[in-house]
Amino acid sequence: MSKLYTAKDLEKMLEQGQNLSSVPANAKLTPMARDILRQHKAKPGAAAVTSGGAATGGPRIHEPKLPDAEYNWKPGGDPQSAAELEKFFYSPEIQALKDRICHIGQRIWNKGYVDGNGGNITVRVGDNLVLCTPTLISKGFMTPDDICMVDLDGNQVAGTRPRTSEVNTHLGIMKQEPKAKSCVHAHPIYATAFAVAGVTPPSCLIPEPEVFLGEIGFASYQTPGTPENAREVGQLAKKHQSILMQNHGVICWGKDVEDAYWKMENTDAFCHTVTVTMQIGGPKKYAPEKLRELIELRKKLGMPDHRLDELKECELCDAGESTVNTTPQPSAACSCGTAPAATADVDEAMVQKITDMIMEKLA
Repeated sequence: MSKLYTAKDLEKMLEQGQNLSSVPANAKLTPMARDILRQHKAKPGAAAVTSGGAATGGPRIHEPKLPDAEYNWKPGGDPQSAAELEKFFYSPEIQALKDRICHIGQRIWNKGYVDGNGGNITVRVGDNLVLCTPTLISKGFMTPDDICMVDLDGNQVAGTRPRTSEVNTHLGIMKQEPKAKSCVHAHPIYATAFAVAGVTPPSCLIPEPEVFLGEIGFASYQTPGTPENAREVGQLAKKHQSILMQNHGVICWGKDVEDAYWKMENTDAFCHTVTVTMQIGGPKKYAPEKLRELIELRKKLGMPDHRLDELKECELCDAGESTVNTTPQPSAACSCGTAPAATADVDEAMVQKITDMIMEKLA
């Protein structure tokens, strides 16, 4: 039997934010109820939606969208001639990216992530074109006119200032990982301290780094700007969006320059928290199955993560469990002719006692 709708019923629906078009097509209506439907231009049985996206007879449907700063280009559409390249380099869309690079430069400088002329920023703008910051300039005081452009081999193709030598590391990442459309390199104090100590922060401590950073990578020391550094960091970028470079600093990549900067900020905040935690009793981890949930959330957000494919659940929390790459890097024979100092004697009883205490806590 069809339900009878009165004017009072429809007024109550409006108060509750319901769409009057949800009234069944076969519903019985009082004359005053029909007047209300005509007033709101609602047709029973039809969820009519206006071209503007507002549901007729009910509240306006608002579907907000996240801002997207990712730069997308048409494959094979790189400018070929010098004139086309010049026009492209000074086009409105590229000028907007230069402004954004300068803005990020100010942010990393204001955060104390760089000093002097340290750090560098890149944004990929074509199959073979990358905007980059110049050498010997404070990242806090750049202007769009300072930004230059290189190809994926590091050859400068536009700009009035010479490009940074460390752009090769950024290019190494972009060659290995097509999703890397921007890189930010800096020397934030806490994350760089981890890099100098040869330590990666442990997993299973804070949800946000697991979702927005994933597992932090660690690259052994290579001279900055060299092909060796570019190769090592580039290989790691296939599995890590944040990489500590031993005795150097941090480099992060993202889909755009804001994304890459966020990961830099996340990395240093995470390392800062772990540093403080070690001073007040040490970190307490959550269970691996909880980390699995966070990794699945990360992948739903479109961020790469190798851990579920390569590690057993019981191994997920092992990342960063102890120091890594702490052995000094091999070097040429010492010219002073002296042998390295002998390490101090190890108190084996004390080591065993500490080990027993740790095992008891874990149990």
